[in-house]
Amino acid sequence: MYVIVAGGGKIGYNLARTLLAAGHEVLVVEKDPGHVRWLEDRLGQVVLWGDATEVRVLERAGAGRADVAAAVTGLDEDNIMICRLAERVFKCSRVIGRVNNPQNEEAFRLLGLTYLINSTKLIYQLVEQEIDTAGLIPILTAAGGSLEFVQEVLPATAPAVSRAVKDLRLPERSVLVAVLRGQDMIFPRGDLILEGGDTIIAAAASEAVPALRAALLSG
Repeated sequence: MYVIVAGGGKIGYNLARTLLAAGHEVLVVEKDPGHVRWLEDRLGQVVLWGDATEVRVLERAGAGRADVAAAVTGLDEDNIMICRLAERVFKCSRVIGRVNNPQNEEAFRLLGLTYLINSTKLIYQLVEQEIDTAGLIPILTAAGGSLEFVQEVLPATAPAVSRAVKDLRLPERSVLVAVLRGQDMIFPRGDLILEGGDTIIAAAASEAVPALRAALLSG
């Protein structure tokens, strides 16, 4: 999978490092020349100096063949522009935008951008819902907020541990997307036996998230 990461700040750097460790092809586009050198020292020659809001820069980055474009700069107006160009000009199949100011989320959605990362909103939801450390943590919302991608680290005492995925009583409109085990990413099939310490990444309709949590943690 080829991923373009626009913005080499903390989020962009860590996203790129994680994707590279998983074996994906990655290019980070960063417009600060000093920070480009910092990124190259840590990531190698997978950094392009340029402004990703410009068509010519995205063209140099190979946006036309990218599977995913993630706009994670610290400026919402830049992220909106990058997402629009990646989607409309380069026909990128999946475009993800970072929302820095929650008040701008509606502007992203009005432009048809549905894969959004709004860290402020997610933290607020954790506080509002009083989710403790054993709860499912939302990591991404899509489809206008009706779909959530969530993650959970299974404690050794969880009822789902030592059970096959096919034996879990998952709610309708939910699916396990991936299991992170050590350095491995596993795409779960029915016969996969879950282990304590596994990080579960799942997708579920918003209303199904409580039932999904119960299936994983309460049996």
